[in-house]
Amino acid sequence: MSKYRPLDLSGVTRFPFEERETKVDVGMFGRQNLDDDSFAAFYRGLPDILAAKDLKTIARETVRALSNERPVIVMMGAHLIKTGLSPLFVELIRRKAISCLVMNGAGVIHDFEVALFGRTSEDVAQNLETGRFGYVEETGIHINEALTEGRAQGWGYGESVSRKLASLPTRHPEESLLLACLEHGVPLTVHAALGTETIHQHPETDGAAIGETSYTDFRILCQVLTGLEGGIVFLYGSAVILPEVFLKALTVVRNLGHSVKNFTAVNFDMIRHYRPHENVVSRPTRSGGQGFTLIGHHELLIPMFWQSVYTELREGQSQGKA
Repeated sequence: MSKYRPLDLSGVTRFPFEERETKVDVGMFGRQNLDDDSFAAFYRGLPDILAAKDLKTIARETVRALSNERPVIVMMGAHLIKTGLSPLFVELIRRKAISCLVMNGAGVIHDFEVALFGRTSEDVAQNLETGRFGYVEETGIHINEALTEGRAQGWGYGESVSRKLASLPTRHPEESLLLACLEHGVPLTVHAALGTETIHQHPETDGAAIGETSYTDFRILCQVLTGLEGGIVFLYGSAVILPEVFLKALTVVRNLGHSVKNFTAVNFDMIRHYRPHENVVSRPTRSGGQGFTLIGHHELLIPMFWQSVYTELREGQSQGKA
């Protein structure tokens, strides 16, 4: 038999409910109108709790940045292109909702192929078995040529590949982020890591051209970040390269004396990663501003978020007219 006997609870201290603070009340509950199939009704009906509350807060901060003509910077991994989100970002670029687009080298490859052929994303496992992985000649030749030519002109990586793509016969130019940024004058910076991209496997590869054009883009990003005060920066689906680039670029501009403290940093991803949280959401906003993380599938969460932004924008304009 155990030496412990059940504890007598008759002497516990209790207090009235009214004396207890609570985190949730019915005013925060969601109120979905199932007879109204508009997105605005869906958005208005979301609970004011946890991630739904954060989504609404971030949407309002985005509207505030746009209304005040503050920077809205989008850092995106290649996964967003492969999940069909290019048309959304092309539209945002067209509407001048994005001040600067920041990509890695893989994103450029997928965007380039989509514009040229309307298709991208090979079967890595299958082609790796035969040594064919990454050896599409058009992609390797054109992008490497673009970087060699761009280096000679003093262009950055993004501008070099965008200009090259604009000179080629493309089947789907309307789907290209590279071409949209070039057309609308939006800075597109690309941050490469040598040996990580399929174009580095080709004989045309010039490591010096990759390094110099990518470094030019790093300095362009630094210039963009000098004006980030009061703006907002999004990280979509890059676990290592872009969080590291952002952290270094931010410290450059602070080192040079620019006041970049009060801004909103938001990470959208499918799982929580260390660097996105520390290098984008937490450390940069420690002395001011605010940081958020929203977890979910990009192909669902990101379109819902930007539809929320424009719902907030339209309702704000409607109230202003009233």
